[in-house]
Amino acid sequence: MPYSYKVLGQSFPSSTTIADLYTVPSATNAIVSQISVCNQTSLPASFRVSVAIAGAADTAAQYVIYDVTVDPTDTLFFDIGMTLAATDVVRVKTNTASALSFVLFGTQVT
Repeated sequence: MPYSYKVLGQSFPSSTTIADLYTVPSATNAIVSQISVCNQTSLPASFRVSVAIAGAADTAAQYVIYDVTVDPTDTLFFDIGMTLAATDVVRVKTNTASALSFVLFGTQVT
């Protein structure tokens, strides 16, 4: 099985609605090693991260990080170690539009 170490997804949400950060391609698995969340503003901002199996509709059971606050001009790193199957989706949501950038690091296995 070939492994591809890479940036799996990047996002700078311009709204406060939930948004897809990364969808595992078909015939592929993924291992998420880390997610970084960077607050690019001078005010605190909070965020959520969820995992939707096979792209299912958003539910409370999917959240792996919930309403964590990032201080102004700070970056948080989360070592996840999360395994994903084909078509699983990592989603993000922020309480402040155009404030937080998200970067997902990991490995794709084909």
